[in-house]
Amino acid sequence: MALQAAGRQSLVDTVVDALRSQLTAGEWQVGSRIPTEHALAEQLQVGRNTVREAVRVLVHAGMLRSRQGEGTFVVSTTDPGDIMRGIQRAGIRDVLELRIALEAEAARLAALRHRPDDLDRMRAALDAVAELADTDGEPDSGSLELYADHDVAFHRAVVEAAHNTALTATYGWFSSSVREALVSALDDRAMPRIVHGDHRAVLDAIAAGDPEAAEHATRALLDKPKRAVEALLADH
Repeated sequence: MALQAAGRQSLVDTVVDALRSQLTAGEWQVGSRIPTEHALAEQLQVGRNTVREAVRVLVHAGMLRSRQGEGTFVVSTTDPGDIMRGIQRAGIRDVLELRIALEAEAARLAALRHRPDDLDRMRAALDAVAELADTDGEPDSGSLELYADHDVAFHRAVVEAAHNTALTATYGWFSSSVREALVSALDDRAMPRIVHGDHRAVLDAIAAGDPEAAEHATRALLDKPKRAVEALLADH
């Protein structure tokens, strides 16, 4: 079967996914030797270098082990990364639930209390996010950290626009968890992509002085990833 890179994936990533699927399906038992690079390259119709890189990824992940002069053997048919992603997703869900509680109220208050410079900060943060996005609105893998910084800056600007000292202090303490969860979600292909129109809807409602619309837009923005995480946790 010929493989082609799809979307954000490189060909190596695609081969990694294909081999991981064969491992988790039990096609090769623990302790058994997988086919040679040449055989896998022919099976997948890719170059041997691509297979070599993909095997190296799975060795690093703890699913395979290479033995000099003997070949590559199956160590585990369970990807430890899946387990870690499950743990991360549980943490992301907790963060999102608290974000909804804090940010929905902050947006409602921001619509009533914002100042012109508050809106300027929100717009600047969204513009910075947009500059890092590709034509599909997604950040490339090399800019996830900076992308997350600007996204969090937008949400902090919303909270600060509420002009509630206690709320700002609480979110300031919490924002490092927000950023960590966001970076994990951005790097997780199963999570929904960020929709910039959803952020603009929050900004527009605040700028219009509409507290109900601002609260609703914020809940809608954060509910999408929360539902995605809940579905992923249910699958596991």
